[in-house]
Amino acid sequence: MKYGTGITVDRPFDEVVEATRQTLLDHGFGILADMNITEALHFRLGVERRPYRILGACFPEVANEALDADPDIGLLLPCNVVVREDEDGRVSVLFVDPQAVLGIAELPDLAPRAGLVGQRLEAVRREIGEKLGKQP
Repeated sequence: MKYGTGITVDRPFDEVVEATRQTLLDHGFGILADMNITEALHFRLGVERRPYRILGACFPEVANEALDADPDIGLLLPCNVVVREDEDGRVSVLFVDPQAVLGIAELPDLAPRAGLVGQRLEAVRREIGEKLGKQP
């Protein structure tokens, strides 16, 4: 995956969503959005999909600095975290790479801060693996 990283666990979907939310909060992120893509597509299109959620995670200090550097950067915020049920019933948690996303903005002064957010997201990924049992 060129714009993120992930982990797959063999646990119930709702448990993984809750563990992901709590772990993000424990690492200093705020959850600005919780989009239930499965419900939205069912409501709008009448289609059935496997459970799929997108959490909009924000690291407030870095978001504030980024907005100071370029007010339009909100188009690239927040950091999306996807929780989805795979065909085999396992659940994947995917994390965007903040450096890849902010690279679009061409603001080199923010690269170290994006790196910090990436390190925090990696810590969240590792902790979820420890809590829920990482799968290959």
